[in-house]
Amino acid sequence: MGILLTDAEAAAAGSTVSFVGMLLVYAVLIGAMYFFFMRPQKKERKRLASMLASLETGDCVLTTSGFYGIVIDITDDTVIVEFGNNKNCRIPMEKSAISRVEKPGEN
Repeated sequence: MGILLTDAEAAAAGSTVSFVGMLLVYAVLIGAMYFFFMRPQKKERKRLASMLASLETGDCVLTTSGFYGIVIDITDDTVIVEFGNNKNCRIPMEKSAISRVEKPGEN
């Protein structure tokens, strides 16, 4: 039992080290993908859900199609939004179609 390894022992030791190194690289890549892709999306979904939960009658909203309107009525999944100066232009839409909410007292 000398200090030097035989060729077979060196090859076996090298393959386990390279396997562990490969697993380490994959773990780092998966962790980076989580922090750069999945985590920001989760934060944005939470922000959007809290914004829609705080939606009240009289709030000014921007829809995903680019229209500004005032919320007239709110149900579980839908809202009725009044667009423009014409008081007869009231359109029911899903809450998911709202991209931004501005409270009446805010600028």
